[in-house]
Amino acid sequence: MTREQLFHQIMTKRSFLCVGLDTDIKKLPEHLKSLPAQEAIFTFNKAIIDATAPYCIAYKPNLAFYECFGVEGYAAFEHTCRYIRENYPDQFIIADAKRGDIGNTSQLYARSFFEHLDVDAVTVAPYMGEDSVKPFLGYEGKWVICLALTSNKGSHDFQLCTVDGTEQRLFERVLTTAQTWGTPDQMMFVVGATQGQLFEDIRKVAPESFLLVPGIGAQGGSLQEVVKYGMNSQCGLIVNSSRAIIYADGTENFAAVAAQKAKEVADEMSECLKALD
Repeated sequence: MTREQLFHQIMTKRSFLCVGLDTDIKKLPEHLKSLPAQEAIFTFNKAIIDATAPYCIAYKPNLAFYECFGVEGYAAFEHTCRYIRENYPDQFIIADAKRGDIGNTSQLYARSFFEHLDVDAVTVAPYMGEDSVKPFLGYEGKWVICLALTSNKGSHDFQLCTVDGTEQRLFERVLTTAQTWGTPDQMMFVVGATQGQLFEDIRKVAPESFLLVPGIGAQGGSLQEVVKYGMNSQCGLIVNSSRAIIYADGTENFAAVAAQKAKEVADEMSECLKALD
């Protein structure tokens, strides 16, 4: 999916919501817990996808929630990606894998996600530098999403440290350097919603890039702050919500409640997008 196609989807649907498919069997409705892992995960995901597709422009399955079940879990992940691709081709699929390794290994990771699974984007940890990221950038219409300033408490351990005796913080060095590897048409950055006004600093360094923003909902990030400090002329935001949507209800009515929660977020986003009309 190109940048123009992504922006078109945002303006058509009046939403920049990404639904995170962090599918934890322990949190599934009781009537699904007795099923085999692969069936339980996919049945839940399918219901969530069918219910929320009108209100979001992207899905982000986090691989940790699938890989912990071995072959069954990975099969559910693969089945989920293919179901979205075949039934909702306008949806942007993000594999939240946080890969990051030397070049030849990254080449195989890229082949797995972009050739075998045909997802649109994969999250990558840029700590090992250019040769760990470049292999993901060789696919037309595919995206690398580099970790920059994350939403977790531990982000302050390294990401806000200054580097080389300058006032530049590590996340700013990541943003500056990574933009020499790829263009805003093929590279996004992860910036946590809990970082608030720091989005102003992000936009000074990366004004044109799309940002994948986790952390609203259960993690307490403010959508209004994200929009105020982070939106650009092409929206430039894909805001993820996982637990607050997919686990909003623990009964057999879970999909309908998830749809309502997704609609509430999308309605708020629609108001935000009026600034771009």
